Amino acid sequence: MGSLVWDQHACLPLVVGTGVEPLTRLASPAPTFVSVNAGYRPQSFADSTALLTSFRASIAAHPGLRTVGTVDELRAATASGQVAVAFDLEDANPLDGDLDNLARLAELGVHTVAPTYNHANRAGSGCLDATDAGLTRWGRDLVARMNEVGVVPDGSHCGRRTGLDIAASSSGPVVYSHSCMAAVWEHPRNITDDQARACAETGGVVGITGVGIFLGPNTPTLEAMARHLEYAVELVGIEHVGVSTDHSFDADDFLAEIAANPEVFDESYTRWGPIQWMPPEDFVRLEAFLAGRGWSPSDIAAVTGGNFLRVAERVWARR
Repeated sequence: MGSLVWDQHACLPLVVGTGVEPLTRLASPAPTFVSVNAGYRPQSFADSTALLTSFRASIAAHPGLRTVGTVDELRAATASGQVAVAFDLEDANPLDGDLDNLARLAELGVHTVAPTYNHANRAGSGCLDATDAGLTRWGRDLVARMNEVGVVPDGSHCGRRTGLDIAASSSGPVVYSHSCMAAVWEHPRNITDDQARACAETGGVVGITGVGIFLGPNTPTLEAMARHLEYAVELVGIEHVGVSTDHSFDADDFLAEIAANPEVFDESYTRWGPIQWMPPEDFVRLEAFLAGRGWSPSDIAAVTGGNFLRVAERVWARR
């Protein structure tokens, strides 16, 4: 059995009743965990709770999958050969402006929340905003509440100053769940060296993603992913780097949304044609690919899953 494979962010269609079978494409002989998005800017609290209830019921009915709320449950699921599944949010909008809703979403399996998605909201600024004002007072309160209830603050999709504010405000580890390195490929969704360092200083992890337009000029390859991984490891150390497919199992829906909302997804999303994603089948070969580049077994184990597991052991236990 190989190292733990931890995919910190993937997307199913945000529709009640959608099938969860596509998640089994991530299955391999190695223990596997995946965090599935349950809402972003368009979703309300009612929408996300309905999605979570639907996802959980479908996962419970699938023999190859199991929803997990604790690290012990994660270990039990992977030991039995199941893909362990939890959830995340890519924007604070599904909280409906009520911080008390965060605990309820955590009870339904949300372990990670990004305060903003591309554009400013009540919490702070997004990565596509012309001006980044950083976290608002409410955004700081949101990070504090995440620390209290065992949810990991996430800087992906946030503005660069906002991301730095998240790290400065958090009493525990923060992550960039699915963000590549701007020094390797300049894109507004990618993060600066300063952001990566600030994340690492919290004990957190930068999750290099498999989306073509964030890796390079629409190049969703293991080679491109390895370049970002190796740069990040050199910058912040092996213990602060992880991986995330950000695979859109709802790709057709997402591409249609991009085309219909140019004010939300600017030309940095469309310049190279339709977005290409790394297939899950390629992602599960990452361990062997890195070994072929001379990575040591311990370094591979850290990046493919061990580092995100360490964050979970520290944060989820607060719940």
